[in-house]
Amino acid sequence: MKRNIKISLVLILAVIAGLYSCKNEKDYTFGPITAPTNVVVNAAVEGVNGTNPAGNGTGNVLISVKANNAITYKIDFGDGTSQIVPSGTINYKYTNPGTFDYTITVNAIGTGGVTSTTSTKIKVYSAFVIPQFIVDNLTGTGSTTSKVWITDNLTPGHVGVGAPGSFTPNYYAATPNQRDACLYDDEITFARDASNNISMTVDNKGASSVIGGSTVFYGFSGPDGCYPINTGGTKKLTFMNATSGSTSAVSTQIQFIVPGNGIINFGTGGNTYEILAITPTTISLRNIGIDGNSWYQKLKIK
Repeated sequence: MKRNIKISLVLILAVIAGLYSCKNEKDYTFGPITAPTNVVVNAAVEGVNGTNPAGNGTGNVLISVKANNAITYKIDFGDGTSQIVPSGTINYKYTNPGTFDYTITVNAIGTGGVTSTTSTKIKVYSAFVIPQFIVDNLTGTGSTTSKVWITDNLTPGHVGVGAPGSFTPNYYAATPNQRDACLYDDEITFARDASNNISMTVDNKGASSVIGGSTVFYGFSGPDGCYPINTGGTKKLTFMNATSGSTSAVSTQIQFIVPGNGIINFGTGGNTYEILAITPTTISLRNIGIDGNSWYQKLKIK
């Protein structure tokens, strides 16, 4: 009985304390809760014109939002990121290389957190930014420079072949001066312009070395050897992240595409070259030939 009386007394005191605290609380209000109206979003892609409908490659987009009764704005850029933008204006940079459609979704936020939503679609081209160490080592330092490269004929593995998934020439690696003479007189010039675009010119002295499995690709027939191939003049190279699945332990993880027949100093039927290693005086490249194997070539500065 005593225990029950004690518990009841505790409950009574708790109720009294609760009533007292409620009596002394202040009343707070948000005021009128008003949803934003007339939400308008504009997105201007930098460099859009008749030639470049998705922009000039910078990926920059000026986004501006206006609405009546909005306190702030949450902008979803359509690339997996979003941001609170109180002013409603932001210069945003899309960095995914290539041309893509994005849906920009805006939540205009009013008092009490109520929102009004609108969206717009844009098409944006973002050019791949070549790492500066690649540009400088390949072409030299300066706004418009170039370097001339030749086959690294004295280095073992200057021509090599390996398994499709490998990153070393585990099938064959050429010994010094082992290959055809036409491989060793080629001069490959890599040049940059003021915007760091890189082009390549190959002077093959009238003939290029070709592996036997790809001679048909170049319009000939026969085994490994030298063939009178037109290297096609100056070619603008397209750079991107490597698609081989390589790691930083074996590669720079940057690749480039050579338009046309794809030849640098010997032909494999492939035109995409991954830069495994590069210094101011040496380059190690890997590509997948028409035979499906990994082919390797090493160059040195002339």
